[in-house]
Amino acid sequence: MSRVMGVAPSLEPERPRRRALAPLEPVSTRTRLVLGVAFFILFFAVWAVFTLGGFVSPTFLASPITMAKEGWLLFTEFGFLHDIGMTVWRVLGGFILAAVIAVPLGIAMGAHKGVEAFLEPFVSFCRYLPASAFIPLLILWAGLGELQKLLVIFIGSVFQIILMVAVIVGNARKDLVEAAYTLGSSPTGIVRRVLIPGAAPDIAETLRLVLGWAWTYVIVAELIGSSSGIGHMITDSQALLNTGQIIFGIIIIGLIGLVSDTVFKFVNRRLFAWSALR
Repeated sequence: MSRVMGVAPSLEPERPRRRALAPLEPVSTRTRLVLGVAFFILFFAVWAVFTLGGFVSPTFLASPITMAKEGWLLFTEFGFLHDIGMTVWRVLGGFILAAVIAVPLGIAMGAHKGVEAFLEPFVSFCRYLPASAFIPLLILWAGLGELQKLLVIFIGSVFQIILMVAVIVGNARKDLVEAAYTLGSSPTGIVRRVLIPGAAPDIAETLRLVLGWAWTYVIVAELIGSSSGIGHMITDSQALLNTGQIIFGIIIIGLIGLVSDTVFKFVNRRLFAWSALR
């Protein structure tokens, strides 16, 4: 019909219709938000059905309503804000200490093969050691104060960061390094102007991931010999069989972690907006 009317047929191939569940198909920010909230609603609905419906004993699992009431009591009568503040301080203190030491070492390992050969076996060995296994020794060395808890988080984070940063820096594009040498750059200039800027977005993403792991270490540190913190509250609640407070403490940890993760993502996108173009 198009030939009869004198109009040339279109040579542009038809675009395939996109499907919502197609692999790697992106979704809008609104859809992502709706789906994320929907899962939480579904989770709490199933929880409410099993607990309020009598399928699970309150001794073993409190209902969402009981959990909310116990959480209110924690804030109004038991100074739970102080516990939250102490836990956040311990996580940030141990994590920042680990990052300050681990990132330069990881860059040195990734950039210089001699440094990697010297440190990598020891770092790989320590990476598999559970931080909780050091708690008895740390109590002997540092007592039951804040230093002991900071060191637990430090030990659990530092070796992971070193190795991950070393891998990121070591995977730098060789053509960029050769081009920098061709332009007269020194070995130190290669590290400062090629390797570090190129690896910075991935290093920031690594720190974001390890910060999540640090939250697991602080709870372990607070379960033993602590007089404050979310982990301490959970231990006291377990002794009283108060599952409502236990669950509330766990949820608070998840919420704080979700907020910190979101902030980390936002900061990374602002600092390294150009990395999306790579």
